[in-house]
Amino acid sequence: STPTAGAARMAAMENVIVLVNRIQRACTVLGDHGGDGAAASLPALWEALPSVAVVGGQSSGKSSVLESIVGRDFLPRGSGIVTRRPLVLQLHKTEVGEQEYAEFLHAPRRRFTDFALVRMEIEDETDRLTGRSKQISPVPIHLSIYSPNVVNLTLIDLPGLTKVATEGQPESIAQDIENMVRLYVEKPNCIILAISPANQDIATSDAIKLARDVDPTGERTFGVLTKLDLMDKGTDALDVLEGRAYKLQHPWVGIVNRSQADINRNVDMIIAREKEQEFFHSSPEYAHLASRMGSEYLAKLLSQQLEAVIRARIPSITSLINKTIDELESEMDHLGRPIGSDAGVINETFELNCIGLKQTYVTPFMYLCRLSYI
Repeated sequence: STPTAGAARMAAMENVIVLVNRIQRACTVLGDHGGDGAAASLPALWEALPSVAVVGGQSSGKSSVLESIVGRDFLPRGSGIVTRRPLVLQLHKTEVGEQEYAEFLHAPRRRFTDFALVRMEIEDETDRLTGRSKQISPVPIHLSIYSPNVVNLTLIDLPGLTKVATEGQPESIAQDIENMVRLYVEKPNCIILAISPANQDIATSDAIKLARDVDPTGERTFGVLTKLDLMDKGTDALDVLEGRAYKLQHPWVGIVNRSQADINRNVDMIIAREKEQEFFHSSPEYAHLASRMGSEYLAKLLSQQLEAVIRARIPSITSLINKTIDELESEMDHLGRPIGSDAGVINETFELNCIGLKQTYVTPFMYLCRLSYI
């Protein structure tokens, strides 16, 4: 292919992630977010959309991995279950020098440039549905972050897997969380980011156990090993990272998160990324793996995989959107078109909405489908 065609294909695949982001947001507005909350009018669209679900136990370092990928402190911290609603995190790469900012779907006219306020907004929006109890809710929060320090990527941060209920939680909380996580990771279009700490036996990893149940061949699972710097002296994680302890179809990625002291000192996340790379390049055990270790490499790997899965699913997603529109039109005909003075306006509004769906989603998908095979 020509350089122009290659550039067009690259732009197409970046745009296709943005387009899937828009469809996800539309689904949430319409009440379709998978599981029991799915709207009757769009029963399968959310489930058809490729996604990356982030799964890990409460002490796995899951939040730190996400913050490292973003390059910002923005997630709530604390003991026990901190993530109590799914967080759909949509990352948008911007030009170098542009100001970083965040936007929430539930607050569309508010732009956040202070990421401490992003953390507070996540906490407040969680409490809005769950109260100040430690209950969980399947209704996602949508957060978009625009930054030159990210790749185009969408991640769904799910509540951390736990084994026991703490004070104020129902006895069923561990099973409730596992059921919610399963709703996401069981979908064949879901990429599973299974996060496990290196200072615990991989055989006891909650994330790997769950991933093995729903993806026994490991085709959809990306293993991430955190806390490599906290392992006992004289030990290493090469058996895991090189795929001998637990083999997946994709290579394992090692991560070194900021220490608690670094977090307390507000060490800049970009500096922390550089320190992470220094750890791997200077380590006798891991230097030969350094080029495919770290949070920056992980983000690029996931972005490429998400693009590939979306590209493979473009025709089926386009077909599903068309089918949904046809079913809505058929239902209108079955119910009977409205009569009376407002009938013309109602009919015209409905038809314009169907045309709008096609222009917003179907036509761009068909265009991107053609570009992706140039």
